[in-house]
Amino acid sequence: MYIFPDFANLTATASLPIRDVLPEINAVLVRQLNLVVSAPPGSGKTSLVPLSLLNASWREGKIWLIAPRRVAVRGAAQRMAALCGEAVGGKIGFTTRLERVISPQTEIEVMTEGLFLRRVLTDPFLEGVSTVIFDEVHERSLELDTGLALALSAQRNLRETLRIIAMSATLESDAFSQLMQAAQITCGRREFPLTLQHVARDIQSPGDLPKAASLQVRRALSESPGGNILVFLPGMREIRETQSLLENIDARVLALHGDLPIETQDLIFTPTEKRQVVLATSIAETSLTLPDTRVVIDGGFRRAPRFDAATGLTRLETVRISRAAAQQRAGRAGREGPGTAVRLWTEAMHRGLTAFDPPEILTADLSPLMMHVVLWRDVTGLDDATAFLLQALPQGGVEAATRLLEALGAMEASGLTDFGRSMARYGAHPRLAAMLASAETPAARATASDLGALLEERDPLRRPSAEGGRKLEVASSDVAWRLDALHGGPTQGGDRHILRRIRNVAARYRAAARVSTRTEIDLDYVGPLLAAGFPDRLAMDMDGTGRYRLAGGGSAHLPATDPLAKHKFLVVPRLQQMRAARIALAAPIAIENLPSAIAGTIKVTRETALDPVTGRVISREKRRLGRLLLSERDVDVSGADLAALLLDDVRHHMRSALNWTDACDQFQARVRLGRQLRSDLPRMDDAHLSETLEDWLSPWITDCRSRTHLAALDLINILKTRLSWEQQNWLDANLPQRLRLPRGMVEIDYTAPNPTISARASLFYGCAETPRIAAGSIKLQFALLSPAGRVQAITADLARFWKTGWAEMRRDMRGRYPKHDWPEDPSDPALKTVTRRNNK
Repeated sequence: MYIFPDFANLTATASLPIRDVLPEINAVLVRQLNLVVSAPPGSGKTSLVPLSLLNASWREGKIWLIAPRRVAVRGAAQRMAALCGEAVGGKIGFTTRLERVISPQTEIEVMTEGLFLRRVLTDPFLEGVSTVIFDEVHERSLELDTGLALALSAQRNLRETLRIIAMSATLESDAFSQLMQAAQITCGRREFPLTLQHVARDIQSPGDLPKAASLQVRRALSESPGGNILVFLPGMREIRETQSLLENIDARVLALHGDLPIETQDLIFTPTEKRQVVLATSIAETSLTLPDTRVVIDGGFRRAPRFDAATGLTRLETVRISRAAAQQRAGRAGREGPGTAVRLWTEAMHRGLTAFDPPEILTADLSPLMMHVVLWRDVTGLDDATAFLLQALPQGGVEAATRLLEALGAMEASGLTDFGRSMARYGAHPRLAAMLASAETPAARATASDLGALLEERDPLRRPSAEGGRKLEVASSDVAWRLDALHGGPTQGGDRHILRRIRNVAARYRAAARVSTRTEIDLDYVGPLLAAGFPDRLAMDMDGTGRYRLAGGGSAHLPATDPLAKHKFLVVPRLQQMRAARIALAAPIAIENLPSAIAGTIKVTRETALDPVTGRVISREKRRLGRLLLSERDVDVSGADLAALLLDDVRHHMRSALNWTDACDQFQARVRLGRQLRSDLPRMDDAHLSETLEDWLSPWITDCRSRTHLAALDLINILKTRLSWEQQNWLDANLPQRLRLPRGMVEIDYTAPNPTISARASLFYGCAETPRIAAGSIKLQFALLSPAGRVQAITADLARFWKTGWAEMRRDMRGRYPKHDWPEDPSDPALKTVTRRNNK
């Protein structure tokens, strides 16, 4: 029998729709382990589902509720504790990165997704935990997808009694149910009506949101009868600008975003006589119950991280929300009475919105996920974590993440390295973990701890301006200035709230690094430590104007007025990636101070090439770190390198690099024909000569240092040396270069399809038969030319031509060249002697 918990404030939950299905939820979990709960916004699922499991008969351990954000974690714990009539830290507790409010009596612990990952990787069996509830899973954050995958892997292999629940208001229920092999329960709609309104004209740019939102707030205050107003805006800039436009209205205007101090967040939940206007980022979409919210004004945009696998950089983009997010936001209105949601876009635009926001796994830096997957395998021996991901991993993101983890020294082909295991105990992003794990001395560990905390938070020295809501620029992006502000130095300004948060996180890192909070930092460690975590963000000055090239590819700029711009090398842990990458935080570094692991990746190469202008061989030694050319210098070319380069040049440009004359072509052709008669002759075709350059050309180029020297080589004689003395004599005897005719010597063209003699007709007078070569086995072809050198006849049977074709050629030639001798019978032996005649 289901026994509903005895809440002290039971009447506060009476109208919540989720109460109708709580017995069914309990009954399902008696029969099976996993459950998917889909309930509309404001149904009470975040508070009541965990509480309803306290009296479950099968529960033998704590209930963990995993919420997406710190604000949501605190809000859910406070709501449940209030329903139980007690303070947070008793039966209901919570843990975030900065707060831990629990006790031995705590039965329900609310925590962030990141903390759950650390817990499950430390204790894969989840000892003492009966149920893990993942709230707002529709957000599909990278940490949530990873955490759910590891929980399912643990359940399948290590904890067969562990129960897992996934909850959301806009859930892709079928997909999650299939992945989890879970039952589904859907809660009914809200009892209070919700009116949806769309504006008549779409906002063209997010920059127009503050004005449009402030006008709608003023309208809602005047037209709606009461209740508070929640406004969704993309980020802090739009919140500040809208806040400035709402000065002097008759309402309390508050901001809500993740960087607010706790005391400021608590103001939102504090009753007030005035109506309240809350300007919030998407942090207010889920898990938070803002009191008496009757109107939601939705700007329709959000900030989304986009990771570029090619550059390894993540930038924030302002993008349109999905229909599911719009539904979630609208659900914030009317929890306690009729509500109105005003959407600052048209109905036509709404129909064109995507159904769901793309999962972060498709757009984020996957190095944390890959680190968790490899660590899970290292801790448990299980290799199935990725099988429990709802979304297949994009190949490009996996490759980029793997490259980064290998560059950091966390991973190798066989799995996690010892250094990677050292990184894992910090529970930080792999970059920060590598930085922390590389610190060896107490001062280095203290410096790394403070740097890690600094890089996790917003820049404390860039504060909002009192006018226009813009951020004030700081004179330098130097990380040292921030560390100085963190330790109470003379640096002017600094956001006290952010500095306080950084100090809290730094204390946690120092505890993990086993170093006292009183240990002083050493600024000499800053550059090397940052390099350990950001080896691809080493930057080298390009031209002295503040433009830097990054080791991982691409470039970034720094204002020329920044004192850092005078340094040749920087480490850049933070970039603002907009139209062009801008250096937001950096530290100077000397190459000789790089960590040994990074210095070991410097590659020294020698590039030897032919100067395209002079044709001389030049050689330069280059030192590279990633895409950075650290230095280069001219070096002497060794004999082996010189020979190799010249041979390579000949291989690619053989006929232009060498003195390739017609005599060489004829020799090649003679040898090719000779191989038909004698198989022991070597190949002499271009392809074979190119393949065997080292054999026949190397001995002749020992003194060559340029293309000019190559071109001066006596190539025909070099080719002839490929034949033995006996083979050369045989070739000259059987396939001679020239043939003696009755009236003189003529060249034989062996490059023609058939060996051919081309000569003026008069040279053939007195020759009655066709001459042959190769002991009579090869009949020559004859091309008879006019006195002007033009071909008049081609024949392979000279005797036949004299009888059948000569008469016609004679008539033509006598008319055109009357001064030349054109005998009636050219085969007459008497014509072998040349005579001079006027031919009148």
